[in-house]
Formats: sequence, C-alpha cells, structure tokens
Amino acid sequence: MNWSEVRTWFPALSHCTYLNSATFGQLPLRTQAAVANHFERRDREACADFLTWFDDMDELRTLLARYISCQADDIAFTLNAASALSLFLGGIDWQPGDRVATLPNEFQNQIYYASWLSTRGVELLEVPRLETLPERTRAVVLSTVSYTTGYRPDLRRIAQMAHSAGALVYMDGTQSLGALQFDVADVQPDMFAVDGYKWLLCPNGATFFYISPELRLRIPPAVIGWRSDKGWRVVDDLNAGIPDFPDAAERYEGGMLAFPSLYGMAESVRMFLELGPAAIEQRVLSLADQTAQMLRTTGATIRNTNTNIVAANWPDRDASQLALDLHAKGIIVAARHGNLRVSPHFYNTEEDIEALRRALTGR
Repeated sequence: MNWSEVRTWFPALSHCTYLNSATFGQLPLRTQAAVANHFERRDREACADFLTWFDDMDELRTLLARYISCQADDIAFTLNAASALSLFLGGIDWQPGDRVATLPNEFQNQIYYASWLSTRGVELLEVPRLETLPERTRAVVLSTVSYTTGYRPDLRRIAQMAHSAGALVYMDGTQSLGALQFDVADVQPDMFAVDGYKWLLCPNGATFFYISPELRLRIPPAVIGWRSDKGWRVVDDLNAGIPDFPDAAERYEGGMLAFPSLYGMAESVRMFLELGPAAIEQRVLSLADQTAQMLRTTGATIRNTNTNIVAANWPDRDASQLALDLHAKGIIVAARHGNLRVSPHFYNTEEDIEALRRALTGR
C-alpha cells in the first residue's frame, strides 16, 4: 500500500501534524465530493427523486453489513451514538434493584443515562475489566476502546459472560471502527453503535447502529413517524392508522435521514473496504506502537499497548498544558484525564511521529 499517496487524499494534513483521530477524523476528498454531489443532485432534480435517496441508503446498509459481518436489515441510522444508547437503555423494562455494568474510565455517554436510571431504582456499577457480573445485571454498556486509556476489553468474552447471565450487551464502536476490525457475528453484541466522525472519517451526523433480530422483538421504537409503517414508500396513500412496523432495523428511524452526512459515510466506507480493513488495522497498530516506543524514550508511561489510542503520562508534565503547547507548534493531540492522548490513523506517517518527538524533547 502506498500510504504516502493515500495521505494526499486528506487536505488538512498539508498544514499540520495531526495525531488526534480519536477526537475527529479527517475527511477524505472523495467523501467531501460525495456530499457536494448530493447537493448538486438536489438542485438538478429539484428533489423530485427523493425516494431514490432511500435506495442509496439501503446500499449503504449493505456496505456496512459487509464491513461488520451482519445483515443489511440489521442496520439503522441515527444522528449520534447517544441516540442509539438512549434507544437501548430507554427500551428496557427496568425494575428497582436492577443493575447496569460498565468499565472504569468509560466515556460519559455510557455513564450519564445509566446513572440517571437511579431515579427508577437502577444501579450503575463500574466493574474492572468486567471479569464478573454482579447479581441482577440486566445490561452491560461499554466502549470497544477506552477513550482515555486506549484499553481494549475482551469483547467476545464479555458478551458471552453477559448473555450467560441473562444480560443484554451494548457496545459503542466509535473509538475503534475504522481503525480496528469488528465482526458482529463473532462478538455477538445485542447492539453496536458507531458515530462515524472519528475513525470512520465521516461528516458529523453520520451514525449507524446494528441491532440484533432478537433485540428488535424486545426494544420498541423511540421515534415514531411517517416511515414507521411498512408501507411508507407509497407516499401517495400512506396508512392513516396505527403503524405496522417493519421487521428490519429501519423501524427505529421514523422519518427523514441526514442524507448529506450519510452520502459522505457511504463514500468513506467504500474507501475503507477498498483499502482493506485488515491492512488498515495493521497500519494503525504499527504507527501506534511506534508512537508508544517513542514516548517511552521521553520518560512517559504508556497506559495500554496493542491499541489505536496511545495514552501517555509523565510524572513532571501536565498533559493538558502539554497538548496546548504542542498545538501552538502545529501538532494536534489531546489530553484526557491526565493522559496525553495520541491517536494516529492510517493517513499518518513516521515523519509525524518524529515531529512529535522533536517537539517534546526540543531536539
């Protein structure tokens, strides 16, 4: 793979050293063009062909299903991962004394709603590495990669343990999909959501989630609108009564979609499939490993290895101030909970890592 040529697809990389894909991924030119083409098409057709846009979204479902190894009918679109998680947690018939389990250092998406469920007598518990589940755990919510430390939990083991205990499993893949591979058929979560603006290199508003056929029988739609009925494509004569929900995951969408962002997502996903998810993962992990090795030479402690997010800390350096100082030098990283977070993607180079080293050491 000619990664130097691939880098030229991302215009922002021409004027800064960008090592912060865990915050925002950079948009490839082809994705930007796909969004622009949608607006040009709107002008050309005056939106008279709007029903065919949904056909294009069905093609995107097929692309995503191929990417994560599920069926196209298992894919639904929403605006962000918080919306997907709210559907999941909001659809469970909670009883006082029930519990939700998660990992320490989780992203606040996984914390806030579950904590709010205390108003219904539900307890949120942080369980280190999710080795065991407390009694009456009805749901496990976790990220596939920790946004603060880069920790990669054993997802397959956790899903198996949770299901054996009768608990449902929600996984947020926003901090991994695009960098690391994910196989729904192997891991078997009940729900898997990805906001594409980070590692999947999509515009904001491009979010999808997988929801298993079994869970669709248990979780009712949280949004009910004109597309909630099976016959929504017959716009000349929509059903005027109670909607007959489709069996597919689109039952959770309800109305219009964020078409510009989703057209961008479709082009980004095509790019990932063309480059090869396995080749991308190998590239990302190699760059992250090189980054970790370099940071150790500066006296840093690395929180986790074999991950796409490198979290480092020093006994005598403040991570937040360090991130600001690096930004002033044209090197964009992030600080999270005392760690300097460096997150290279496949479009980064060894030269980017060297630029970071020089900025940290002054030589």
